[in-house]
Amino acid sequence: MSVSRINSNEVPSSARRVELGKAIRTVLLSATLLAPAVSAGADDAKLPLRLCADPTNLPFSSDEPGKPGLYLEIGQAVAEKLGRTVSTNWYKSYFGKRTVRETLLSKQCDAMVGLPLIEDFMGPAVIFSKPIAHEGYALVGARNRKLAGIDDLRGLRVAVQYQSTPQNLLAMRDDIQKVTVLSPEEGMTALEQGKVDIAFIWAPVAGWLNKTSYGDKYQIVSTEGDGLLWATAIGFAKASSALRDEVDGVLPSLGPDIAALFAKYGVPNGAPVKFGQATISSVGASEPVTVGQAAAADKPVQTAAATTGDAKAGREVFNGTCAHCHGPDAVQAERKIDLRLLKKRYADDMESTFWKTVHDGRPAKGMPAWKDVFSDDELRNVYAYLQSVQDTGGSN
Repeated sequence: MSVSRINSNEVPSSARRVELGKAIRTVLLSATLLAPAVSAGADDAKLPLRLCADPTNLPFSSDEPGKPGLYLEIGQAVAEKLGRTVSTNWYKSYFGKRTVRETLLSKQCDAMVGLPLIEDFMGPAVIFSKPIAHEGYALVGARNRKLAGIDDLRGLRVAVQYQSTPQNLLAMRDDIQKVTVLSPEEGMTALEQGKVDIAFIWAPVAGWLNKTSYGDKYQIVSTEGDGLLWATAIGFAKASSALRDEVDGVLPSLGPDIAALFAKYGVPNGAPVKFGQATISSVGASEPVTVGQAAAADKPVQTAAATTGDAKAGREVFNGTCAHCHGPDAVQAERKIDLRLLKKRYADDMESTFWKTVHDGRPAKGMPAWKDVFSDDELRNVYAYLQSVQDTGGSN
C-alpha cells in the first residue's frame, strides 16, 4: 500500500483528509498486528526443548553437570540440530508409565528419550521418533571366554535377574546353574567376586558399570530374541506430531554422534548374539526401569468384596508394566512365579493374596509395592485379567 505525498504548502480538501486518515490508520494497524506475529515467531524459535529425565539414573540421565547421561546428551544433540537450547524436567523413572503420564502427557516436557518402541506402550497417547538404538540384555564375562550362544553357558554358573527374560529362558536348562540376583549391580558384583562365571543382565547398566567400576575388565555381548532386545526411540505426546517430524528430520544426521555417545557411556550397541527366536520384541513387553519402593500410604488392602473389573483394560496394564517380570500375557516358564497358577496355589485366598502382594510388595523378592502407582480400579482390572487366564486343569 502506498500513501500519496502531500505538498507542505497544499491544504488538503476534506475528502482527501478523510482518505489520508484512513490510509495512515491502515498502515499503523497493519504494523501493530504484524509486530506480535514476528515477535512470536522469533520467540518460538528460541524456546528450549524440554526433556523429561531422571536425575539419578546413569548411564541414561543425571543432574550432574559433568555426567548428564546418554539420553540427555542425545536430547541435547537433537536440540542443537534444531537450533534450540534444552531445559530439563526431573522426575524419578522407577514409576514406569506413571512417569510418562505425569511428565510427557501432562505437558511438563516436550520429549522423553529412550522409550521402548513397542506397539502397546501407552496406546495412542504416545507417538515415537524413528528408532535411535536397540537395548536389552547382555552376557557379561571374561574377555577370553567364548559367548556366541546359549550352549556356551553349559556347566557354568550364570547370574540372572529375578523374574527377567534371561531367567525364564534358562529355567528349563538343567545343564546351566542359575544364580538369582535382584539387579544388574548385584550381578556384576557376583561376577567380580567369583560367585558366578557369567552375568546375564540388563546391558546398558552392565556396560556402564564395566566402564566406570571395573576398568573395562569384562566383555559385554548383547543378545537378541523374544523379550531380550528392544528398539528405543524418542517419545512425544500425540499432539506433538509436528515436533516429532522435525526430530525425525535431523536424526539421520546424528547417527555417528549417537553411536559415539553409546560408546562414551559403555552401553553396548553392536551386533547381538541370537538366542531362540531372533526378533526384536515389539508386543507385550516394555523396557525395564529401576524399581523403587513406593512411599507408604494409608490405603486399605482390598478384600474379596471387590471382584469385578475390566479384564481387557487389565491386560493392557499387565502387558505394559508387569510383563517384563511375569511374561507377556502372563505366560511364564518358571512354575513358582507362573501367575496362571494363582488359583491352584491359593484357592479361595487368591484375591486377598493378590491385593496384599500388589499393595505392599515383596521387596526381598524384587516385587515393588504398586499402591501409589496404580489406582485400586486399575489393579482391580489387572486382577480380573489374571482371573481370565488361570489354568484350572488338574491340581498343583
